[in-house]
Amino acid sequence: MIETLTDLVPAQAIAKFPVNSFLESIVVDADNNLFITSHYEGKVFRIGADGVVATHVAIAGKVTGLALTPKGELLLSGWDEKDTSVVWLIASDGTVELLTELPEAIFLNGLTRLDGDRYLIADSYRGAIWELNVSTKTVSIWLEHADLARTSLEEVTPAVNGLKIYDNFLYASNTQKKQIVKIPILADRLAGEPEISIAGVNIDDFAFDIEGNLYGTTHVFNSVVKIASDGSVTTIAQLEQGMAGSTALAFGTSEGDRTSIYVTTNGGMSFPPTTGVESGKVVRLEVGIAGLPLV
Repeated sequence: MIETLTDLVPAQAIAKFPVNSFLESIVVDADNNLFITSHYEGKVFRIGADGVVATHVAIAGKVTGLALTPKGELLLSGWDEKDTSVVWLIASDGTVELLTELPEAIFLNGLTRLDGDRYLIADSYRGAIWELNVSTKTVSIWLEHADLARTSLEEVTPAVNGLKIYDNFLYASNTQKKQIVKIPILADRLAGEPEISIAGVNIDDFAFDIEGNLYGTTHVFNSVVKIASDGSVTTIAQLEQGMAGSTALAFGTSEGDRTSIYVTTNGGMSFPPTTGVESGKVVRLEVGIAGLPLV
């Protein structure tokens, strides 16, 4: 990790899960409902305005990434019970549809909307980004590139991981290489030539605020960092704020909550802190700048 400043923000744990709960991804819908994946359990949890944790869906398999559709549905990546890479579509009432299988994918991870019914999915071990068309239920490679890949096939840390679009560029975290890759989105929505935007920072998932600052979970480094447009890095939450195994984050969406970031953790399951594995948590951070609105 490169040298960082420290400027901690207010933090409040809003939900706790049993020890060894690998909370993996989070999205916040237009009504400020939180949806959270639990990787090994194959579950998506929902936390509403009342703060109550409820099981939204349970899948036979393992789950990773989440994305919202404009209709309020959820796209969910993972593996089915046969270890085949798949994407499910979850209706607002919790009905689950197997949208498509991706037998050539290895480790589907982060999801983000490209435009219309087109979505991008990180493949952390193939070193690629898939394009999914929800309407036609078809998939194809959007980009496969060394900047998205691991340094060797023996590496177990995911490479391309989180995906977010800002200012007509796709940003992709390569966790294993400690890099953020910046990919131009061309006029035909194809991928341009990637470049390394940020180096030396371990980022799992991330989100942008309206000023272009990037907020990222560092997972095994048990923190959340803010990376300004000038490249300066500030730690805004750490182990003492409940960041053991920080995996993913998303901004709140309701009036009065748009400057909040909701962080999911696995309690340090991947690399336990000296104090041992903690319970998985959802922690609210107040960062004072609104996140990008939902599109």
